[in-house]
Amino acid sequence: MTEVTAGTRTLTTIAELRGFVAERRAAGASVALVPTMGALHDGHLALVRRARELADIVIVSIFVNPLQFGPNEDLERYPRTLETDVGALARLGVDAVFAPGVDEMYPRGAEGGTTVHAGPIGARYEGASRPGHFDGMLTVVAKLFGIAQPDLAVFGQKDGQQVFLVSRMIADLHLPVRIETVPTVREPDGLALSSRNRYLDAEQRQAANVLVESLRAAEAAAADGPSELLAEGVAAFGDHDGVSLDYFVVVDPETFLPVADDFRGRALVLVAAFVGSTRLIDNAYVEVGRD
Repeated sequence: MTEVTAGTRTLTTIAELRGFVAERRAAGASVALVPTMGALHDGHLALVRRARELADIVIVSIFVNPLQFGPNEDLERYPRTLETDVGALARLGVDAVFAPGVDEMYPRGAEGGTTVHAGPIGARYEGASRPGHFDGMLTVVAKLFGIAQPDLAVFGQKDGQQVFLVSRMIADLHLPVRIETVPTVREPDGLALSSRNRYLDAEQRQAANVLVESLRAAEAAAADGPSELLAEGVAAFGDHDGVSLDYFVVVDPETFLPVADDFRGRALVLVAAFVGSTRLIDNAYVEVGRD
């Protein structure tokens, strides 16, 4: 089914999207894809604006991918706001929204068919806390690349491990897609925008600032080396009521492996924590061992 909102088409089948892209490519247009799960906020819209700058045609996918959710995660609770999302995208001049159902994307069922394995890095950090998450994410991204065949795809830096793994999949599978990464969009107080922020009550929202505070503490200590950086970042969590640190790690952006004690140079600090029952992530680049 195709619906049009102020010039933006909403497509729900693979055949529709492929036909749409074929028509545009026949006219010489370049194509950018912004994969999302909907419940769009200003962070997502920043990705769309960047895509609009880089390509003739912008496609935004909205699909709550069941393979990315573990058995105890919030698949059913995850917000679904398609009508509002399409309206926001239409105002930005998005050409097409691809909003398929689960049966369209997984005709053999969500647990059947071929999947992509994220490899060893996919089992670390987020992957250790959410087993199978990155296999599911890469599977749906690979499907979207195959369906839309974009020239480029735009992702947000907030999901740093996701960006790394998508880039590695593209390289390993020789996919003709370029990745564009947009810096994390934040609230005025620094909290990274996330669809899950809406789950926080007022007290939890204030407590959630500890994630960005930990990154700032780590950055301030980065000149002293990885050990000091880690110690200061973890110490920032202190005894915050209702906040539970999941992981705090410093990785080499080229390998996504933890840095050694003698590491010097640009590193990526990753943090994840539960605020109440809501799990939040963030990250920041730091210069380690340099004044």
